[in-house]
Amino acid sequence: MPNRSCPMLYQINTRVYLTDFSRKLGRHATLDDFPDGELDRLAQSGFDWVWFLGVWQTGPAGRRVSLENREWQSEFQELLPDFQDKDVCGSCFAISSYVVHADLGGNPALERLRQRIHARGMRLLLDFVPNHTAPDHPWVQRHPEFYVHGTEEQLEREPQNYTRVENPGGSAVLAYGRDPYFSGWPDTLQLNYAEPGLQEAMASKLESVAAMCDGVRCDMAMLILPDVFERTWGLRSKPFWPEAIGRVRSAHPEFLFMAEVYWDLEWELQQQGFD
Repeated sequence: MPNRSCPMLYQINTRVYLTDFSRKLGRHATLDDFPDGELDRLAQSGFDWVWFLGVWQTGPAGRRVSLENREWQSEFQELLPDFQDKDVCGSCFAISSYVVHADLGGNPALERLRQRIHARGMRLLLDFVPNHTAPDHPWVQRHPEFYVHGTEEQLEREPQNYTRVENPGGSAVLAYGRDPYFSGWPDTLQLNYAEPGLQEAMASKLESVAAMCDGVRCDMAMLILPDVFERTWGLRSKPFWPEAIGRVRSAHPEFLFMAEVYWDLEWELQQQGFD
């Protein structure tokens, strides 16, 4: 039985697992096909949590970047000798919508999986990516103010960190998502936490995700701390996590917040509400 005093989490790379399982079944597999026997094994092994990595909807823009990036292509071919373009699905952290990917069965399949997990005394963990979205997220067209903008000079000087995007307001230079020590991730666009409307929109997204699972693993959670965000982008923002976490816990008191965090900022994030 799960040991609540020393919880254990098991991570499943959802896309890899279901791709392999599809080959065994001889047909396309969704979350509904995840075997009860595997869930039984995890419960019997003492796991409290199952983290299904990468269930959210991604779009063609992220996949196109993966297909066109020469450095990534070289890595793909090194890791997979019989690599083909059809093997590329794009990064699961380039999210275009917080709905379960249609290829995985959509939201109803996740809810059925969650019920099966609960029936075995375990809980479901999913991803939340606060720092950036996919380039084809609807906000890029509807709310370009939600993103960090750059200048023509920055685009010319730092093409690894900025890109040109067309939207109804015309052409805009937007920043790739990144941390302050590395070049941008070219399959993402950077969210602007100095924009109050963005903070409210992301808090609402987090509330909607919290209705679908029992906890979240927040990707690169420290990047949106005000000091880190200002150091990276020169923009001052108010803290996001305390209010957003409080809103979720007002509806789901036992909800778990797990942070991916570096640079000795673990304690600061715990002070802001992370477990």
